[in-house]
Amino acid sequence: MINRRTSASSVRGHLDLLRELEPSVARHLDRHLKAAPEWFPHQYVPWSQARDFDGPLGGEPWNPEQSALAPAVRDALLVNLLTEDNLPSYHHEIATAFGRDSSWGTWVNRWTAEEGRHAEALRSYLHAVRGVDPVELERARMANVSAGYQSSHRSLAHGIVYVTVQELATREAHRNTGHACDEPHGRRLMTRIAADENLHMVFYRALCADLLDLAPEEFTTAFADVICDFTMPGHNIPGFQGRSARIATAGIYDLTVHHHQVLLPLLRTLGVMEQTGLRPQGEEALDRIGRHLEDLTDKGKRLADLQQRMRQRTHPTARPTELAARPRPASDEEQEVSR
Repeated sequence: MINRRTSASSVRGHLDLLRELEPSVARHLDRHLKAAPEWFPHQYVPWSQARDFDGPLGGEPWNPEQSALAPAVRDALLVNLLTEDNLPSYHHEIATAFGRDSSWGTWVNRWTAEEGRHAEALRSYLHAVRGVDPVELERARMANVSAGYQSSHRSLAHGIVYVTVQELATREAHRNTGHACDEPHGRRLMTRIAADENLHMVFYRALCADLLDLAPEEFTTAFADVICDFTMPGHNIPGFQGRSARIATAGIYDLTVHHHQVLLPLLRTLGVMEQTGLRPQGEEALDRIGRHLEDLTDKGKRLADLQQRMRQRTHPTARPTELAARPRPASDEEQEVSR
């Protein structure tokens, strides 16, 4: 996950940091393996609802009326699945950055194996319940995977910070999609996938804490760089901007979620803004982080106003309190995901 234009001196620093963090990776990997449950994608798919599609089997063509999923939920599930589909590129990027030896390589392979279940389960579920157009889905998968994914992270620290933020963002995206899904099998599956993403985030967050102790200036600079220019790995998915807007309007994942459920928890847990004794580079990074949070607050207020006006247009007779999003009580498994 290092930019291919990285200088020779930076590469030497990268290799030194890999060696210094290797004991931490081994420790966090051991904890992860003890915490990660075994689960099977086929057990989360309502196969009894499935029937043949048109084509060689002579089944029934798909049409939107067959889907019990709300349009924004369909958008969210499609984006989530297409993002997961690009796993070969993600594996290549992470393996290139972390290497294939020692505990780093063991982690990369384990992470890839666990992530592989997500696309398998999601696609099978969507086909079984006829949740989305399978032709559109496959064409989008071919375009997305053919384009691949290449990161532009300038250092190992940037890569570690990015995957930490991304895993927590992905957890929230999956979890909130499940909350918005009025189909029980979909809710159960998204909660299960979110639990995987949570464990991956915990691994990387712990590695961030060790990196912060080891190289505070490098970490704070990387953190500021990443969050101030953050994009999800699926941002190149065909139609991503339009789908993201509809997902945000539905409150599944928007700037407010990113701000309050992703960035602020990471900053609090890692104690980033409480760092003292930093050199000018680190202090400047903390200042950038603070300004970015203020900007997100302003944008979040404007987005909330827009969402309120759109709800009023959709439900003109509803009282304001009825238009506000009401959180659902979390199940035991969902509470575990949030930790």
